[in-house]
Amino acid sequence: MDIRVLRYFLAVAREQSFSIAAERLYLSQPTLSRQLKELEDELGKPLLNRSSKGVTLTEEGMILRARAEEIVALLDKAEQEVKQSGHSISGMVHIGAGETYAVKLIADTAQHLNAEHPDLQYSIYSADGADVLEKLDKGLLDFGIVFQNVDISKYNTIPLPLKDRFGVLMRRDAPLADKEVITLDDLAGQPLIIPRQPNHNLMFLESIGIEEKSIRVAAQYNLVYNGSVMASEGMGYCICIDRLINVSGDSEMCFKPFDPEIEASCSFIWKRNAVFSKAAEKFLEQFLADMKAYE
Repeated sequence: MDIRVLRYFLAVAREQSFSIAAERLYLSQPTLSRQLKELEDELGKPLLNRSSKGVTLTEEGMILRARAEEIVALLDKAEQEVKQSGHSISGMVHIGAGETYAVKLIADTAQHLNAEHPDLQYSIYSADGADVLEKLDKGLLDFGIVFQNVDISKYNTIPLPLKDRFGVLMRRDAPLADKEVITLDDLAGQPLIIPRQPNHNLMFLESIGIEEKSIRVAAQYNLVYNGSVMASEGMGYCICIDRLINVSGDSEMCFKPFDPEIEASCSFIWKRNAVFSKAAEKFLEQFLADMKAYE
């Protein structure tokens, strides 16, 4: 299977059109069509549904697309690291993280490195912990910030000094907005907008002490901005962590912390025995030094 043809396949899957993909790839349409037909013959499976309305993926095509994206991303990352090896330190540091104010620590380290190594760049991948771990395992990320406990035989881990405080994001004219703090009893029977959980929709609420019988879920989100929009439209109360949505000034939204206080701690992790680029090595060296300042 030729990596070049995989790139062609991904272009057609993305554009859903042979003609547009061929134009972007600087190929003739017959050449592109022939290359992908040969790929289908090689695999013995149809990958594309062709019609006058465009191109869609078959079930086998969707499977290949997911794997091809990983293969191409990993190859591009390896190629970049090899090309940028040498005496100078440059290139991309790949970091996966959930939504947390602790990303500030990544930015602080990047700023500390910037004066001496201005060619370092950073790719921040926002996702839940399971997705971050999966991409770490596949070598698509160098580091991750996760909330859950991880297998310490598999990952190096550093608890981060910044903690996130849970509370409720709501409109300033919401019935609970006059309260300084929110108790769990305040939310009983209220429409809630909650973080999406991969395995259990109510796991998060149960973990912070809201009984299932009193839970009324109006919506779920995986990006807090989307949750904040739903809350601003009056769909319900958005449970989230603070400092992610600006509620200062003339914002129509406000954030109220829980009482008793509920905090979330996260960790900075990387795979044991990982082979790093010079860019990732330098970032880790500086990050570890920066963390000592918090001890």
